[in-house]
Amino acid sequence: MATRPSAAGPPLTAFRFIVVFGIISALMDMVYEGARSVTGPFLGALGASALLVSVITGAGEAVALVLRLVFGRLADRPRLRWALTLTGYGLTALSVPLLGITSALWIACLLVLAERLGKAVRSPAKDTMLAEAGTALGRGKAFAFHEALDQVGAFVGPLLIGVALSLSGSYGPGFLLLAVPGAAAMVLLFRLKKRVPDPSLYEVPPPAVPSPAGPPTVDPPTVESPSAAPMPRQFWTYAAFSSLTMFGYATFGLLSFHLVATGLLPPALVPVVYAVAMAVDAVAALASGWLYDRIGLKVLVVLPVLAAAVPWLGFSSSAPLAVAGVLIWGAAMGVQESTMRAAVAELAPAGRRGSAYGIFTACYGLAWLAGSVLIGAIYEQSPLTLAVTLSVIQAAALAVFIAVRPPRAASSPADAGG
Repeated sequence: MATRPSAAGPPLTAFRFIVVFGIISALMDMVYEGARSVTGPFLGALGASALLVSVITGAGEAVALVLRLVFGRLADRPRLRWALTLTGYGLTALSVPLLGITSALWIACLLVLAERLGKAVRSPAKDTMLAEAGTALGRGKAFAFHEALDQVGAFVGPLLIGVALSLSGSYGPGFLLLAVPGAAAMVLLFRLKKRVPDPSLYEVPPPAVPSPAGPPTVDPPTVESPSAAPMPRQFWTYAAFSSLTMFGYATFGLLSFHLVATGLLPPALVPVVYAVAMAVDAVAALASGWLYDRIGLKVLVVLPVLAAAVPWLGFSSSAPLAVAGVLIWGAAMGVQESTMRAAVAELAPAGRRGSAYGIFTACYGLAWLAGSVLIGAIYEQSPLTLAVTLSVIQAAALAVFIAVRPPRAASSPADAGG
């Protein structure tokens, strides 16, 4: 396996690029996952109802996902990818510490949405660069490895919040503490951009073609304009399945609100539970990424099953069962955040990967927002009715998945240029 794509290629190997990007993501995950671990109880302490918590956290995920449709198209332009990545990370690094100095519910809601906007700005560009670096390694393994490094930060960040909350008795000091890893991530990101200004050079070159008139030559790749290559049918089917699973998927904001509002756990323990869920997320990401490179999209059959189990356990009146539900929620997130991203890279034409990430995440982001409104409303009436409703939705998603019988992603038309 070549470690450098060409003599003029980036000074870092593809693996080292993924590792450094993973460290940056781990630091930034300390910031936003630390905040995410207490968003529900924090908004509740400011006076938010269960419905508002579900709507704001669902809207935050929708902002992070739907707006990638816009920023994904921008990420199709290689010269903009680093600018988008830096802007998005910077917005998150600024928004979270500001939560520590606000006591107004509406300002806190806006900052939650602003942090998620940062995710929307950076993610298509970041994922496109990781897809390029992961070509030679196997995209399933590359995204899974990156996700595992992410989860180191996602584990440490909530623990920092938990310690700060237990020592101070308020959320503010913990949010302010998260400014430190945010600043460190930005410094590393600027340095990585300087070392690797063009990650597209990591793409594996086309094979040499023997020429009867001389030595082997390399056929130039056929390049389609980003607007010319259509998304294959399998991409749209995959997006429909994923959207249906997200329509019936609760946010952690509502799960954590339930833990505190019902007295199942004290506020300081909620981030600890979230940290353990992120560790489960990392293990699930590695396992599903490894399986994806071997059996393709079939690995996602487990996703509706996991999602259906979450409301039965997570919204129960038993602390052990509720914690088990959160851990299963973490496992489902691991599958989503690694394998789903790798599949999009395989199913989309190479020249439209940024747009594909935007379209795909917009579809299931809107579904997640609609589902969050439904989930919050039903939760306030009856957690049992909520569990039954979400189980029916996930059963429908599973039926769609089985009926489609998706083939291995690597064999899709996208590999041939779409």
